[in-house]
Amino acid sequence: MKRQISILFLFLVTGILTQAQEHYVGQIYADLVKSTHTYSDSLKLDFYTAKENEKDAARPLIVLVHGGGFSGGQRDNPLEVKFAQTMAAKGYAVASISYTLTRKGKATGFGCACPASEKMETFKQTTADILKAISYLKTNTEFSFDTQKIILAGSSAGAEGILNTAYMANHPEFKSLGDFPRIAAVVSLAGAVVDARYITKYNAVPGIFIHGDADNLVPYNSQPHHFCSAETPGFLPLDGDAFIAERLKHLDASYSLLTAEGGNHDWANLGYAFTNEIAQFLNDVIIKGEKIQNTETITQK
Repeated sequence: MKRQISILFLFLVTGILTQAQEHYVGQIYADLVKSTHTYSDSLKLDFYTAKENEKDAARPLIVLVHGGGFSGGQRDNPLEVKFAQTMAAKGYAVASISYTLTRKGKATGFGCACPASEKMETFKQTTADILKAISYLKTNTEFSFDTQKIILAGSSAGAEGILNTAYMANHPEFKSLGDFPRIAAVVSLAGAVVDARYITKYNAVPGIFIHGDADNLVPYNSQPHHFCSAETPGFLPLDGDAFIAERLKHLDASYSLLTAEGGNHDWANLGYAFTNEIAQFLNDVIIKGEKIQNTETITQK
C-alpha cells in the first residue's frame, strides 16, 4: 500500500533558498514528497524525500522512531513530521516508522509495576520492528540511499529502541533477533541502552545525544529505569545518554553530548529543535569522516 502526497515545504533562510548552502547541513530543497508504505504486517512507515534528489543513491537515510512509552505516540506526530521534513530538505532520505506498541492497554504500564522481563521483551520487539523496517527499505528498489549510511534517530521510547538496535547486537537477549545491519550514527533524544558494556570498539557507532540531567524516567547516566527501587518488579538498570557518551569517549569514538542542566524528560521533545546541531554532527562524522568529541550544556530554544 502506498500513498503519494506532494508537499510544498518552504524554508526561509535569510529570505533566500540557495543551492550554495552546504548539502546535509543547510536547507537546500523546498519541494518534498512523502509516501506511506506497509513494511511488515500492519506496520507502516512514511518516507520523506526532496523531489529533486529522490533518486540520489549517495545520500544518508535517517530511520526515525517516535516516543510514547511503548503504549502511544505515532510516526506522524507534529514534532516527528517537522523533524523529518527539515532533514529531508537538507538532503537526507527520512523514514518515520510505526512499531508494535507492546505496552498499549497494559494495566501495569511501563513503570515500576511492569516486570523487568516484560520491559526487556518490549525493547526486543521494538528492535525487531526497526530491523524489519531497515530490511524493507534496503531491499525495495524504489528507495534510493546509501546502505552504508543508515542513521537511527529516536526520542524517549524510540531512543531506547534505536540505541539498543545500534549497540546491543551481541547482548544475549538480542542475539536471537538475527543479523544486525551496519549503522553509521545514532541521534538519541532522552534515550538509554540495556547495558553499555556491550558497546565495544567494533560497534562504537558515533552518536549525538540530547538529554536533561534531571530526567526521572529515562536515566541520563546509569540508573534503574524510571528509578524503580530494587524491591519492585520493574527494577531494570539502564545506561543513559551521558553514560553512553562516556563509553564512546573511552573507546576513542565520535560523540556529541548536549546536556540540559536541570532538564527533565521534556527534552525527549525539546531536543527536536536542535536540527542544525544534529545535521552538523552527522555531516562531520559521516560525510567528512571527522572525529568529533564534544560535550556542552544547552538551553531550550
